[in-house]
Amino acid sequence: MSDAERLKRVVEKIQGASSGQLDVLERILDQLRKPATFVRNPKSDLVNDCLLAGFGDVLRIHHCFSAEAFTKDRFEFALERVANECRIKAQRAARGNPGHDLNINGVPFSLKTQADKNIKVDRIHISKFMELGKGSWSDKDDDLIGLREQFFAHMKSYERILTLRRLPDIGFELYELVEIPKALLLEAANGKLEMHHASKQMPKPGACTVSGPAGTKFQLYFDGGTERKLQVRVLDKGLCTVHATWKFPAATEPAAL
Repeated sequence: MSDAERLKRVVEKIQGASSGQLDVLERILDQLRKPATFVRNPKSDLVNDCLLAGFGDVLRIHHCFSAEAFTKDRFEFALERVANECRIKAQRAARGNPGHDLNINGVPFSLKTQADKNIKVDRIHISKFMELGKGSWSDKDDDLIGLREQFFAHMKSYERILTLRRLPDIGFELYELVEIPKALLLEAANGKLEMHHASKQMPKPGACTVSGPAGTKFQLYFDGGTERKLQVRVLDKGLCTVHATWKFPAATEPAAL
């Protein structure tokens, strides 16, 4: 179907729309007509021009009606839908699947998001990489070995890791899609394990720090709080691949009545 035919079909569908529905459509169109900067890494094997534009429009429409960042479930749904529209075969995993989140062209992906208030442009932080509900965990240093093994076992269920990050930019919305190399995280096998014995928590939190010539590459943090989860901290973005960035004006709030 040509663009002209699609436009005719859309116009026909608008006929009979209520005043409120027209307000919604007009707000979306106003947002989509604002200048925006979408940038694709020319070396990306994941984001093509179609996906760059389509996913950027989804982000813009989201922020027509919300000041909150894109959540993980929206990320999964939107990436699947836009990828398929761009003839990239994608399918979400079953809800509650403990492993991969999305299969793209036969490759299992794990998807993460980051939009915390104190986000660092050059350092990635994943507050909940996975749950740590099983295995021995008390105040013994050796318990960290088993927790790290849970991390390695979890990563066997996917091949690639993506995180969608919302960065601060006054007056604009700014997102970036970053791939964290799985091989980088596997370097935790040679990381320095340290139990935080001074903590009042039980089980005791601990860390696995991976360093290189330039300093810390990343740190695994075994959070012994109520959720018992694994965090990935201070991960050097310079060791990752930025597939795309999307920048557009923040939607203005409607005037108060």
